[in-house]
Order: sequence, then C-alpha cells, then structure tokens
Amino acid sequence: MAAFVTSCFRRATAMAFALLLALGLALPAAAQESQAPPPPVAQAAGAPVPLGTTLAPGYVLGTGDKLRISVFGEPKLDGEYVVSSTGIVSFPLIGNIPASGQTVEALQESIRSKLAAGYLKDPRVSAEVLNYRPFYILGEINKPGEYPFVNGITVQQAVAMAGGFSYRANTKRVFIKRALDTAERPVQIKGKAVLLMPGDTIRVGERFF
Repeated sequence: MAAFVTSCFRRATAMAFALLLALGLALPAAAQESQAPPPPVAQAAGAPVPLGTTLAPGYVLGTGDKLRISVFGEPKLDGEYVVSSTGIVSFPLIGNIPASGQTVEALQESIRSKLAAGYLKDPRVSAEVLNYRPFYILGEINKPGEYPFVNGITVQQAVAMAGGFSYRANTKRVFIKRALDTAERPVQIKGKAVLLMPGDTIRVGERFF
C-alpha cells in the first residue's frame, strides 16, 4: 500500500512539474508578443499623412522629389530623374510616366511594365529617392522661404534653419499644411518634437501680447 501511495505521489509531482514548466515557457512568449511594437503603417496613396510620423515604406512621391532609377544591364537608362511640376518623370524609350501621387514601388513597376511592352525582355528596375521635395516655412520667422527636407527633421529644427522666430512669433503653436491636405492645422509644439514631411508648409503666427 505504501508503495502504491508513493508511486501516485511521484506521478502527481511529475505532472505538476510538467505543467509548471509549460506555463513558464508560455508566459514569457505571451509577454513578448504583447510588448512587441506594432508594425509601421505605410502611407496610402492620395491620403493625408498624420502629423508626427516619419517616412514609411509607402512614401508618396510629389513634385520636386529627385529619384535614382536603374535598369539592370542597361546603363544608358540609369540616371537621376526629378518629378516635374506637372507630376511626371520623363524616362528614355517610354516617355512621360505619371509619378506624383504614386509610391516609389508603384512607379518602379510602371516603368518595368512599359519597358517590357516591346522594348526590353524581362527588365529589372530599381528606384530610390535621392532628395525629397522641400518644405516651406512662412510667417513670423526671420528667414521665411523654401528649405531642403531631411528625414526626421522637426518643426524646431526647421525654425532654426530659417533663422529662428521673430520677436512677435507665437513659439507655442504653429500651423502645418501637408502636401495632400486641403487646409492647414494648428499644432502645439511647446515641449514636444513635431516631425515634418516633404512638401509641408509651416506658418508661424503672431503671439497675443
């Protein structure tokens, strides 16, 4: 009888140990999954970009963007191209390609498909943005105008590039109009960094005395 009790006790202990081991392995994995950051959201073509975001893989091209486009095995087609004021890229052999409002990937595929339609056999096209379209800063600023965009630039850095605020400037709030927006939006900048996007227009208003 004692042997039977001992056997049952050992069996129950082994089962409890196995259960605890399984839970110990599952809990850290679940915790890691719950703490994992959400994947970046790509910018949808033709949709306004939320304020305070950095460039995502789905960046939408616009007037003034400078691209490097390469076709494997065709060095005469390789070069730097600029999205024109009418939103097109002029490419050898195939002519004008609509670019404004397209992602880099969509433009790349458009060029590939047109080259494949009677010009090249199985062309391989790659495209990348060399220089993004500029941003603009206006209003109560010492040097208003157009400035080159750098990925990750903030409103505060843009203000510094433009010579700083004027003595009448409201340094707590600015107005930002995104390239695809129909109207500007007020944005609080005191105590936080607000990221810009290519083509943004920043307007610095007057403060109330």
